[in-house]
Amino acid sequence: MLTRPEVTGKSIAGQLADALSDGGWRSRARASQLPPDGDWLVWLIMSGRGWGKTWTASSWINEIAMTSVCRIALIGATASDTRDIMIEGDSGVLRTAPDHFRPLFEPSKRKVEWPNGSVAHSFSAEEADRLRGPQFHYGWLDELAAFENEQEIWDMFQFGLRLGQHPRCIVTTTPKPKKLLKELIGRPDVAVVTGSTYENSENLAPAFLQAVRTRYEGSRLGRQELHAELLLDIPGALWTRDMIDRANGSWRPPDMKRVVVAVDPSGTRGEEDRGDSIGIVVAGLGADDFGYVLADRTCKLSPEGWAREVVKAYREFKADRVVAERNFGGAMVETVIRTVDRNVSYKEVTASRGKIARAEPVASLYEQGRVRHAGAFPQLEDQLCAMTSDGYVGEGSPDRADALCWAISQLMVEPQHQPTRQIQINFMGR
Repeated sequence: MLTRPEVTGKSIAGQLADALSDGGWRSRARASQLPPDGDWLVWLIMSGRGWGKTWTASSWINEIAMTSVCRIALIGATASDTRDIMIEGDSGVLRTAPDHFRPLFEPSKRKVEWPNGSVAHSFSAEEADRLRGPQFHYGWLDELAAFENEQEIWDMFQFGLRLGQHPRCIVTTTPKPKKLLKELIGRPDVAVVTGSTYENSENLAPAFLQAVRTRYEGSRLGRQELHAELLLDIPGALWTRDMIDRANGSWRPPDMKRVVVAVDPSGTRGEEDRGDSIGIVVAGLGADDFGYVLADRTCKLSPEGWAREVVKAYREFKADRVVAERNFGGAMVETVIRTVDRNVSYKEVTASRGKIARAEPVASLYEQGRVRHAGAFPQLEDQLCAMTSDGYVGEGSPDRADALCWAISQLMVEPQHQPTRQIQINFMGR
């Protein structure tokens, strides 16, 4: 039984030099794909689809197998994932190994063995108890966030990662808001590497890139799967990511009963280099009685600049009126808007309640599935998910969220006594 990595023949440095002399994987890797510096225990790669995380991990596994006689754990979400992706896949260890150091895979034994005696055993996250007993120098866990029992698997693996002077593991995954991932990111012994799909554009089919960019760019799914953003729910948030996901269906707006452009004035002059943004959100009440967020035109411009954006949105969406809060500059809003178009229908609203009290009934409409997003609004979504019962916990001011709450309140919360009219919006939805 091995108790520590054993060097065969030359030193580890000497064997590694030989491995690299023939143009090994490090010479083809991007800088972000090379093992991080430092005394880390876990190398955590959270990247977008197609970034090259499987190729990176399998290449590193081959390198450590080549430079020391060691035991390795290969752990996938299922047994077929471990075999078909991590071992036999296009970027698996069998494909990325150098020709002169090709390992042998014995499926019946779930074992990969290299010419120098290094061995990797494959495991499935579906069978956590199989990790009781075995011990390893190194390990690779692929798509950890996709494991249904990730904490149990991680704990069992950690008990077995105990051989040698410096046992280590690599974790490759698309980010998801899992408790374990959040804990790993905050640990000092975890080296976190992130990257987007587009970093590997030269190795990806142009048709694939065009398709995912058109369909997912700017959406929450795209932020997670393409840009590797870890989108987290905040305790006590009025909006959760699940609520936003439900609102983000491929909705195409029906005829609109009413449309409003809501403005959240910042109370500052609005120059691009300082001050808060001016929240500008367009929303409508559909003929189906669902609320639709149609556009987010929030900007940080001079008064004349953002007033033109408001009027442009008013005309584009054939809005019934512009609404803005008086308490924080409402009178000024009306003045600057009418300098652009004196005929705009304008309504001044007064905040009789605080931001959170005003947001709560709007969040309830989202929870009931009565508000839909007719487009991708990632910055607005982030602000909504930072609105908690104790206040706003995001960065800066919730300008977009405030404007949305004014718009939806006018359409669906406050009583309306205006005649219905049908408007067909020429909108290219998702």
